[in-house]
Amino acid sequence: MSRIALISAMHEELAAVLQRMPDEQKTLHAGREFWLGHWHGHEVVAVLSRIGKVAAATTATALIERFDVTRMIFTGVAGGLASQIKVGDVVVAKDFLQHDMDASPIFPRHEIPLTGKSRFPADPTLSVALLAASQGALADLRADLRPEHGLGIDFEAAQIHHGLIISGDRFVSQSHESAQLQQRLPDALAVEMECAAIAQVCADYDVPLAAVRSISDRADDAAHQDFARFIEHIASRFSAAVLDRLLADLPR
Repeated sequence: MSRIALISAMHEELAAVLQRMPDEQKTLHAGREFWLGHWHGHEVVAVLSRIGKVAAATTATALIERFDVTRMIFTGVAGGLASQIKVGDVVVAKDFLQHDMDASPIFPRHEIPLTGKSRFPADPTLSVALLAASQGALADLRADLRPEHGLGIDFEAAQIHHGLIISGDRFVSQSHESAQLQQRLPDALAVEMECAAIAQVCADYDVPLAAVRSISDRADDAAHQDFARFIEHIASRFSAAVLDRLLADLPR
C-alpha cells in the first residue's frame, strides 16, 4: 500500500488533521513528531513542515527516506500577491519557485544551480483532485462558519485559483516588498515560506506533490492582523475538510 504524507504548516492545522485519524501513533525522527495512521483507508503520515525552506526540506526528505511516502499533500496559509487574489480565497499550486534564490551572474536569477530549473511543477493528477476537494471544502466552510469567526471576510465571494506559488525565507509583510515581487514575478499568485523547497526535494526523489494554501492576508503592511484567528477558525477547518474530501475520493 502506498503511504501519503499530509504536511501542515501550523499546529492548529495538524491538530485538526489528527482528529480525523482514528489510530494515529507518534514516532520521533529528526527532531520532529510524525503521526502514522489511516484516513479513508489510506495509509498516511502527518507532520508539521516547520517554518522556512531548510526546515521544510528536511521534513520532506525524512518523509521519503524514513517513512517511504509515495505522495505528498501540503496544506497551509499564504499571503496573496496577484491583484485578483483576496483574503479568504484559496490557491492550489500549479508550479513552485523560490523567489529569494539568486546565484547570478553564474546562473539566471531564481534558477536552482545545476538543475536548469527555476520552477518545479505540482503533480497534475493530484492537483486536479485537490482543486475538486477545495471546491467542496470551501462550500462546507461557507455553510458552517459562525459569523463571529468569519473576520468580516465575504466567503460567498471567495474563489479557487490555480497557479504559481512562490517561497522564500522571509515573511512578506510590507507593501513595498509585495509590490516588488509582483513586478518581478507577475504570474505569482501567493507567497509563503516552504512549498518550493519541498517541491525541489520531491523532484529529486520523483515523488508527486500537490499543495493548497488559504489566503490569510495580502502580504502587505496589515499582514499580521487577525492572522492567529484566521488560522484557528478558518485555515485549520478548511485544511481538514479539504483533506477529508481528497482522501475519500483518491484511489487506494
